[in-house]
Amino acid sequence: MLTVSETLSASEQDVFWMTHAMSLAKKAEQQGEIPVGAVLVKDFELIAEGWNQTIQTHDPTAHAEVVALRKAGAEEENYRLNDLTLYVTLEPCPMCAGAMVHARLKRLVIAAKDFRTGAAGSLINLVQEPRLNHQVKTDFGVLESEASEMLSGFFRRRRLEKKKAR
Repeated sequence: MLTVSETLSASEQDVFWMTHAMSLAKKAEQQGEIPVGAVLVKDFELIAEGWNQTIQTHDPTAHAEVVALRKAGAEEENYRLNDLTLYVTLEPCPMCAGAMVHARLKRLVIAAKDFRTGAAGSLINLVQEPRLNHQVKTDFGVLESEASEMLSGFFRRRRLEKKKAR
């Protein structure tokens, strides 16, 4: 299992884990998916990981975050993931944010904001909604420019491909 040294500072650990999430996003892109990757960490150790798989699995819920949450629940043998931190390359949608609240995640670290569907503060903020039974501590901006460029490049290439196909 992948682990990080306890001697790294908190910000260095965030960069380490987000770098791993970025590698999963690249894997998603290689598989024809929108490049989003997610990792769940507990006590310096990788518990679960996921990348977007909606197209290949024909499953609208197979977002990187949900894939990782499902694996973590199985690994921890619990649907409550109180002690875990989730690192994700793109701000979660409402479905994923809701799943994080239900899982009672300790912390969420996001690389890039999603101003169209982001549910952790950009469009709406489900992960810190005070009327819900749990709020997830959220941090933005770890490897933000790299994640934003990966996503922008992906959609630029997609638009070009569509234009050429006409």
